[in-house]
Amino acid sequence: MKKYIAHITPLNADKIGCEAHGTAEFTEDGDKLHVKVEMFDTPKNIEHWEHFHGFPDGKEANVPTMAQDKNHDGFIDLPETEEVSGTTMVPLDDAPQDMNIPHDGYPVADENGHYEYEIDIPLEKLQAKFKDGFGTEDLQLDKRVVYVHGIPKDLELPDTVGGCVMNYDAHTTLPIAAGKIEEA
Repeated sequence: MKKYIAHITPLNADKIGCEAHGTAEFTEDGDKLHVKVEMFDTPKNIEHWEHFHGFPDGKEANVPTMAQDKNHDGFIDLPETEEVSGTTMVPLDDAPQDMNIPHDGYPVADENGHYEYEIDIPLEKLQAKFKDGFGTEDLQLDKRVVYVHGIPKDLELPDTVGGCVMNYDAHTTLPIAAGKIEEA
């Protein structure tokens, strides 16, 4: 059994009015990957996309800082995270093993901005999809970063904030928290 943890800390907090934080735990146990995420102080009553990001070549992914705000608009948006965190890899949604990123199957925060997510993922199915997408079955969790995304639609964003994915705009994809995954 292998255990990993990410201490998830706020991103863009001064712009979105809350300091989203929490933990993500990953346990590889036989033929399953057990994932538990608990978040606090997220924007309330909305869905929050959550994923782990990384580099397909196995390079170490890191949590972004304001140094990644390349256009100096005060926001670290999804495209700006890629330099240090890589690409979106696996969704922490209702079926992570399908690796279907843009859809509405993610956790929803309650009226206090809290949510818990817990799932057992069939490891063989996830590894097969991961190999299709990234050329390896090795998830290399200790080289990944967990992201939590999502702000209310009525929060005004400057036009410089990017991150549209299919029919989802930057309100859905703006990172609100991130944490480096490490062996526990």
